[in-house]
Amino acid sequence: MSALAQPLAQSLVQSVDWLAIAPPTAAAVVALVVLVADLFVPEGRKAVLGWISVGGLAVSALLLLPLLGGNRGTFCLTGGPRACSYTVDRFTLVIQFLVLGGALLAALLSVTALKDGRRTLPEGEFWFLLLSSAAGAALLPASRDLATLVVALEVASLPAFALVGIRMGDSRSSEAALKFFLSSVTATAVSLMGISFVYASTGTLYLTQVADRIQHVDGQLHTLAQTGVVLTLIGFAFKTAAVPFHFWVPDTYVGAPLPVAAYLSVVGKAVGFSGLILVTVVGFPSYADVWGPALAVLAALTMTVGNVGALRQQATRAYSAVRLLAWSSVGQAGYLLVPIAAAGYTKDAQKAIGSTVAYALMYAAVNLGAFAVAALVGRTKHLNRIADYRGLYATNPVTALLMAFFLLCLAGLPPGVIGLFAKVTVFSAAVDAGLGWLAVVMAVNVVIALFYYLQWTALLFRAPEGEPVKHRVPAPLTAAISLTAVLGIALSGAPQLVLRFTATGLF
Repeated sequence: MSALAQPLAQSLVQSVDWLAIAPPTAAAVVALVVLVADLFVPEGRKAVLGWISVGGLAVSALLLLPLLGGNRGTFCLTGGPRACSYTVDRFTLVIQFLVLGGALLAALLSVTALKDGRRTLPEGEFWFLLLSSAAGAALLPASRDLATLVVALEVASLPAFALVGIRMGDSRSSEAALKFFLSSVTATAVSLMGISFVYASTGTLYLTQVADRIQHVDGQLHTLAQTGVVLTLIGFAFKTAAVPFHFWVPDTYVGAPLPVAAYLSVVGKAVGFSGLILVTVVGFPSYADVWGPALAVLAALTMTVGNVGALRQQATRAYSAVRLLAWSSVGQAGYLLVPIAAAGYTKDAQKAIGSTVAYALMYAAVNLGAFAVAALVGRTKHLNRIADYRGLYATNPVTALLMAFFLLCLAGLPPGVIGLFAKVTVFSAAVDAGLGWLAVVMAVNVVIALFYYLQWTALLFRAPEGEPVKHRVPAPLTAAISLTAVLGIALSGAPQLVLRFTATGLF
């Protein structure tokens, strides 16, 4: 009995590569440091917690550099076929860079927001929650078993609920947090049921082993496996805010503090889409005939509903600027779904997934820039209407030009070359996979999006109504706008760098 138990025990011994797990671990450690420091830092010096958090996220991002040399795995089984719970490959590094970079820019926006709203936003709790969510988001793309995937997803999501509702005494914030919480909990419950069915039919949680075993399940368990795959995919579709699981997005973005809305629009999407990529392409490639068509339909619905919702926003409605960015993010989610759907129809799934990753990098940079400008305008125009941006060029010409650049990138028009290249890459992925009808739907939606992006851009250069209001740009906001602008302009100057890096060899 002991002789049989010994090999089993050896197979459960897992090695730990501390360098591989350093980026999410650093963010988690800094979160704990901030939480403890908050007890001792006097009220008048709470701002130091923000700069500690910004520094911690910067260090976490820098810790990605030693990992560029090659693939690494940790928490691996030592007996039998190699299977690891945590893997660092090119896909992991790109998404972790996106997540930690997005969290860093959101943190820079938050420094100013917390200073402006010190009475309503508790600083220590805010930074702890933001860092905790960023740690979970950085863990997720490296997760290669379903249990770790779900844990990382919840570590990223649970603090985000509290961040959305953290503004004390604000009913809109509380309502937004409740809607976000209910939709996310539903998604988690559906995912967990699907994962339990997959585990029951395959006997493993490791994605590579699931991919091998799910093709050969016993006939009596075939229906259970199919149901598990479908439920798991539905749960992750919730997380990506794909239609019809998008209803929480506009109200959540409006009710949340603006830096939190920016964080959700980029990091939240990265979490959902990286999880969806892992379960489809790595875990369930044999079910491509199921998830390929389903994701294609979801992509068409999502981009159409998102763009039509953005088109309907009235310039004079309260918070219409944030609502337009929220609906726009739903539309952008539809574009991000296209290459994942295409991966189900092509033999070169990695190339298709590379298109999604390239588009996500472009979207993250310019969307965070747009939110940074929205945060600047919102300091003097608290209702943050689209009409409030009229004449911005007369008072802040550089800011107006950068906002126009960000909007044109999102629209896919020059001089936002990176936006154009990213859209062409996604369009090509659909055509190469034989999804001509989806490419047509995307083309129609790009035209719809052009209207509201150009309408907003034109408003920036119109003559202002009434006395122009000069917007003073605090240093953290200046840094956030400058970083996103530099990244967007650099990528527009050499878009092939991103496309080449993400085209092949992600896994």
